[in-house]
Amino acid sequence: MDTRMSGEVLMNAGEGGVVHVTLRHTGRLNAMSRPMWRQLRAVFEDLQRRADARCVLIAGEGGAFCAGGDISEYPGFRFDAAALRDFHENDVWGGLNAMLQCDVPIVAQISGACMGAGVEIASCCDIRVAGHGARFGAPIAKLGFPMAPREAQLVAGAVGDVTARQMLLEAATFSAPDMLARGFLSRVVADDMVATEALGSAQRIAALAPQAARMNKQTFRALKAPVALENHAQPAIENIVNGPADPYAYAASAEHREGIAAFLDKRAPVF
Repeated sequence: MDTRMSGEVLMNAGEGGVVHVTLRHTGRLNAMSRPMWRQLRAVFEDLQRRADARCVLIAGEGGAFCAGGDISEYPGFRFDAAALRDFHENDVWGGLNAMLQCDVPIVAQISGACMGAGVEIASCCDIRVAGHGARFGAPIAKLGFPMAPREAQLVAGAVGDVTARQMLLEAATFSAPDMLARGFLSRVVADDMVATEALGSAQRIAALAPQAARMNKQTFRALKAPVALENHAQPAIENIVNGPADPYAYAASAEHREGIAAFLDKRAPVF
């Protein structure tokens, strides 16, 4: 497959136990394609097994972190409910969950656009360092579809309920200083210093005790886990995803088709 068309997720070992993961989709502001989601999963499952990995530094190539999903491929599968479910529950959540289950600390180096899928990927990171000019949001309401349940839970937990509602209901976007004030970002620096600052954070983590870091991540993950309900009932998110009302039943809806068609046609949607 031509990676210039489909994009790729690259992994390269740096010095001192810092592993560099790069989102690359040339000409698409590193928008995530289906192959990229699958590669993201494979990369982080590999990192989980690597004893030499002390910290992961994830960044987008060029001037953007990740502008969202690769909308150009959406007409090929989004209008069928089963295919849409497979995309979100296997491709997308497979990649995000691999990040969440990775015990190696993850630092996000965020420049430029951090939208939709970019916010989701950043939400899986432990430390988020952004350039002053970075922009954040998930304006998918303009495309005529909601955020998938697991992804919405992830984003709301990271950016906060108020910010998530503004992103999804108003299609609001936010500056890096806004997201720092809202508690999503660890630091905001000048755009030309974000790579240096993010690498410095990764190096500081990598110089400390790696077993302690992994155990801390395991503790944080346990503290966030949903409390089991009486009689081992499914957590609320499972009831939404696998309950009687299919959250992907909107696949063939007129507004879903119109939102994506309008984006690809470079016009305003009519809902």
